[in-house]
Amino acid sequence: MQIEIMDTTLRDGEQTSGVSFSAYEKLSMAKILLQNVKVDRIEVASARVSQGEFDCVHAIAQWAQENGLLDTVEVLGFVDGQVSVDWIAKAGGRVMNLLAKGSKRHVELQLRKSPEQHLSDIKEVIAYASSKNVDVNIYLEDWSNGMIHSPDYVHTLVEGLMETPIKRFMLPDTLGILNPDQSYDFCHQMVTRYPELKFDFHAHNDYDLAAANVYSAVKAGVHGIHATVNGMGERAGNVPLSSVIGVIHDQLKQSTNIEESSINKVSRIVETYSGVRVPANKPVIGEFVFTQTAGIHADGDSKDKLYYNDLLPERFGRTREYALGKTSGKANIQKNLEELGISLDQEGMKRVTARIIELGDKKERVTKEDLPFIIADVLGENTETNDIEIVNYSISLTQGLNPVATVRLRIKGEFYQETSTGDGQYNAFVRALWSIYARLEKEHPTLEDYSVHIPPGGHTDALVEATILWDFKGKKFKTRGLDADQTEAAIKATIKMLNIIEEA
Repeated sequence: MQIEIMDTTLRDGEQTSGVSFSAYEKLSMAKILLQNVKVDRIEVASARVSQGEFDCVHAIAQWAQENGLLDTVEVLGFVDGQVSVDWIAKAGGRVMNLLAKGSKRHVELQLRKSPEQHLSDIKEVIAYASSKNVDVNIYLEDWSNGMIHSPDYVHTLVEGLMETPIKRFMLPDTLGILNPDQSYDFCHQMVTRYPELKFDFHAHNDYDLAAANVYSAVKAGVHGIHATVNGMGERAGNVPLSSVIGVIHDQLKQSTNIEESSINKVSRIVETYSGVRVPANKPVIGEFVFTQTAGIHADGDSKDKLYYNDLLPERFGRTREYALGKTSGKANIQKNLEELGISLDQEGMKRVTARIIELGDKKERVTKEDLPFIIADVLGENTETNDIEIVNYSISLTQGLNPVATVRLRIKGEFYQETSTGDGQYNAFVRALWSIYARLEKEHPTLEDYSVHIPPGGHTDALVEATILWDFKGKKFKTRGLDADQTEAAIKATIKMLNIIEEA
């Protein structure tokens, strides 16, 4: 069965607290959703809201008309006589999603009308829309509560509208109160009682059951599903488009027109326009969801893709990654090295693995781009004597005052400590070192050049590589240090230098 997908990011999704899309942003997303993602329909606005909303609908409708897509652009309208219909028609729209009351409580307590009066008002709007060449779908707002508390009202309303030219009856779980059993039961009742009608299901996520409720609704036989990109929407949001596609295609083995490879692209665009970040563990679209962290998983993938499921990242324009950190192990590291075209012997792999685990204890994550720096740091220096070791150091920075560093050093078993100020934190540290060396009448090198690098990408948690060029008795040499903190990276490079000159 082909399931129709209506995306309501531009209307219901815009009800996310603090979110307001510009006309340019709405037009941009409309084009992507219809032409790239290939949703069947989009709901783009509510009638009567503002002049800006009118201009936005007009721009989208004009573009859709030019591209033969006007029937796929829908606008929410209200039971308000001729007002919404005229607003939509004047803006160039041809489809209205009429917001009617799907529960008796809403009719009697909000509208202060009888069910009969409400039905009459709805029919009046539909008749006027037909005269204006505007097609009508109908939302039964609060339908889920209607089915729980007043099912007779729901059925009376639907039966009273069956002879009208309504294209689709849309069943919203407006407050996100349903569970999967109720979703199946209520949708099944509608589909079997009115087999000649076309039904959409509209899920909200207040109990984090929206995707499960979509599963049940499709299983019950509804014809269409409403969703939003990234689950945008009021309160806990709507069911995410990305989750809907996984559920329908993989769990229910049903088809849609959706182009899966564009899901990630539209997710990133909506994230940018809305300013609402996608959680890193959000299924399909989250930053980490195609990243294996445990080394045993990478090992299993290498042997026969033992930790793959049907949600392959390539389907959604993503790639599988293997995280580097304290739980990664050799298999994860090997996967990343293969991508970079780097090979290490057994001893090199052992040392690099140990270094990554050490860094993983200090840093949120180690990236693939960090690997060349780590390898250079671990394998690039041969000194392992450690005759000189920093026992402790403290560096303080106070606005308006020079940084202060206190260093405690162990040289061949003896302990020495000095404190010094400097023009910067690292300068204060070095001056404290040289104070110790002056007391011991030991020579020290001069710093010729100092450069800092981070891997591509610009993450604030990126590893920092400090490379320092030294001159000692006319001989120039470099040492490197690697850490998540720039000053600590330079200190590590300095300690390597001290051990090198100690051997000289």
